[in-house]
Amino acid sequence: MIFRPLLTVFESWIDPFVRRKSYRPPASTFGFLRHYVGQAKGAFALMLALGGLVALLEAALFYFVGQLVDVLDAAEPTAGWDGLVAAHGPTLAFMLFVVVLARFVVVTIAALVEEQTVVPGFYNLVRWQAHAHVSRQSLSFFQNDFAGRIVTKVWSAGQATGDFMVALLQVVWFILIYTATTMALVAQLDWRLSALVLFWVVAFGLLARYFVPRIRRHARASAEASSMLTGRITDSYSNIQTLKLYAREADNDRYIREGFDQFLAAIIPFTRHLTGVRASLAALSGIMIAAIAGFSINLWLTGAISVGSVAFTLSLVLRLNMLLGRMMTQLNGLMRNLGTLQNSAELVARPIGLTDRDGAPELKVDKAVVRFDHASFGYDPEQPVIDDLSLTITPGEKLGLVGRSGAGKSTFVNLLLRFYDLQSGKIEIDGQNIAEVSQESLRQAIGMVTQDTSLLHRSIRENIVFGRPDAGDAEILEAARTAEALNFIEGLSDQRGRKGLDAHVGDRGVKLSGGQRQRIAIARVMLKNAPILVLDEATSALDSEVEAAIQENLDELMEGKTVIAIAHRLSTIARMDRLVVMDEGRIIEAGTHAELLARGGLYADLWARQSGGFIGVDEAAE
Repeated sequence: MIFRPLLTVFESWIDPFVRRKSYRPPASTFGFLRHYVGQAKGAFALMLALGGLVALLEAALFYFVGQLVDVLDAAEPTAGWDGLVAAHGPTLAFMLFVVVLARFVVVTIAALVEEQTVVPGFYNLVRWQAHAHVSRQSLSFFQNDFAGRIVTKVWSAGQATGDFMVALLQVVWFILIYTATTMALVAQLDWRLSALVLFWVVAFGLLARYFVPRIRRHARASAEASSMLTGRITDSYSNIQTLKLYAREADNDRYIREGFDQFLAAIIPFTRHLTGVRASLAALSGIMIAAIAGFSINLWLTGAISVGSVAFTLSLVLRLNMLLGRMMTQLNGLMRNLGTLQNSAELVARPIGLTDRDGAPELKVDKAVVRFDHASFGYDPEQPVIDDLSLTITPGEKLGLVGRSGAGKSTFVNLLLRFYDLQSGKIEIDGQNIAEVSQESLRQAIGMVTQDTSLLHRSIRENIVFGRPDAGDAEILEAARTAEALNFIEGLSDQRGRKGLDAHVGDRGVKLSGGQRQRIAIARVMLKNAPILVLDEATSALDSEVEAAIQENLDELMEGKTVIAIAHRLSTIARMDRLVVMDEGRIIEAGTHAELLARGGLYADLWARQSGGFIGVDEAAE
């Protein structure tokens, strides 16, 4: 393609993925806008210039129509083209140059800037940077909102910001230039015509001043209601198995319907204002077109202007009417985008709740000593979940955490991973406060298998190499074999015919059984081979035969590592070097399995109540 090199130049002008020290934009609407537009100011400056040129050329076309009518009115048809060219050659040549060549060049460059630079480059720059900031938010940020709502706002940030700037520069700026040019051209014929156009523009401005703020306010409310509804629908689809399992479609329909009702309550005032502005514009434009047409004809009747001038004036005015209507539509669109932009900015611009300190060093793990020093934490500061807890786990020690549900075991692990910051006290690894090292290096030093294993909707290979991205297929297969996962992996295929390691697992891994997902998670941790290992009900989804087969390999994996294991099935952790019993965020017992049984405390009580190795049928009844 002959224009491909030219297209490539414009397509590579804005790099959407340029690295920045911070991806957080300002929270104010126009600060948010300025933050992103400032990264592409060259492209938008060119759009501004080209938009003005296109508007001038558009007005020139109607001016040329008037000139052409006057030229033809004065010409002698019997002289033919030769006579016409001889009398008006330069004028006709200039018109031809502007219409055929100049307009083509300007419009083409304007299209290149908008379609090849701004749409792929700028729109995705905003989306990428919004994602890069939001994805680094704390765990609680995502736990307290709908995933679908967050996704909608991140995506809408790019769409609304890009649409706002394109409409502002390609349409509003075009119309402003065209309107000013129209007034200048008709003023040459009679200043009163220009005054009528000015009156029209002022009246249009007053209508805009009344309607636009109201449309903006309702647009913002509509965007919030839309993202809320999207979040509810996404949440329902993500949990479709639970909805069907409990046959609660009617209840879920009511829940979604409530979302629709809230959305309609927000959008109806918005659409009422849109209807009002369209009706008002229709009345204003009808009156002004009739007034300008009548005055132009009166000027012609008195010999003040020619027929060509009447044609030129009416053509400009009819075009102006269409453009003013389009401008109000664009103002509505601008306000809708501004409302969406405001709504997205409120979420995207939030400061990251849990950050690394400036210049935070990487965690250096040598012996893997873990120490909790008077640690206290509560999701609600008034209700501590971990209360003044102190504990040291020595190098290579295998520690089992035991306790009733809600005792604080999972919170203990979340604090070690620094998903949350302590309210008081500190946690150290090899003498380094984990709050003072980078989060990335901390989590790289910890391998974890959780009870509720959700996989990414990607291939088996991609899910396993999350443990170590540079691993080759031989290492991936060995980790899968060790995790007793290789047999079922080799038999997998997805709907697109991908097999084995290339098969995709579905949303959150739903195409696999719970036991299969857990074995993939174990393979991932085995491949990661981190010095600290956390097992939170790591084999809870496995049947006894598979658990027995994998236990020996887990023992090998734990060799030389500092291990923290949580299990309700006490038989799976009874062999640990030390057991720590938690209750209401405190350590109430510690020792070996035999020592704790001999003590006759909570652990002995839990052990006695086991049925098939699980805590609590009787306890649950109590």
